[in-house]
Amino acid sequence: MNSHVSKKLVILSGPSCVGKSPLDKALGRFYPELRRGLQKLVLYNSRAPRPGEVDGEDYHFRMRSQIEALGAEPRYAVLDVRGDLQAVDIEELRTLLETSNAFFEGNPFVGRALQTHPRLAGIDRLSIFLSPLSREEIVFLKSPERNVSLANLVADIMRRKLLRRARRQKSDLSLNDLANIETRATSACIELKEAWHFDYVIPNHDGEDSDNWDAFYYPLGDARKALNAFVALLEGRTPADAERWEEDLVP
Repeated sequence: MNSHVSKKLVILSGPSCVGKSPLDKALGRFYPELRRGLQKLVLYNSRAPRPGEVDGEDYHFRMRSQIEALGAEPRYAVLDVRGDLQAVDIEELRTLLETSNAFFEGNPFVGRALQTHPRLAGIDRLSIFLSPLSREEIVFLKSPERNVSLANLVADIMRRKLLRRARRQKSDLSLNDLANIETRATSACIELKEAWHFDYVIPNHDGEDSDNWDAFYYPLGDARKALNAFVALLEGRTPADAERWEEDLVP
């Protein structure tokens, strides 16, 4: 992003395992200066840390009562995200924006809350949604003659990605692991319905389960296209691969 323009809160959202994390890592690997210009926004969260998550890096993990109490302070915006309470330190965000662009990478419900919360009014934003399907594919699939349940298909696509990723991380999956995968997979189509609110949608079939991100040094396939589109948007350009979705695209 150009250093002479006002700083922005960059929001990168999409379903679990769609490729947000490897996209962020690829940006740091191939465009380190651009990535250094994005300072991570660390939110507060009422849930317990997941395996591998670090307090202060992934979230500030606090008791629910503590985050509820933050809502009484003007410097915090408290967000209800599928039953979990999360909070943004608005003063910290504004301090970040004095010298750098702030960056949030996570699920679309938080992304939407960051777009709409009244206490965040006046903050310049660039919102990007990473989707497992393109607009053209959704139009094709939802046509009545296809006789396809888009919700079931999207769940199946994401279930396969999530299972492949999980099996890379551990050889034996517990019932809790499988239940978590199912929750995330079935949420994906609901999350796709939020995509039209975002400034741009980047289609990407190479989720976090794909070798195309780093197995061959340079990203290949949709991983490469998604990276190039993300870079263009950060630099203020509008790439051909970035889409804008209409409100009724996902039924």
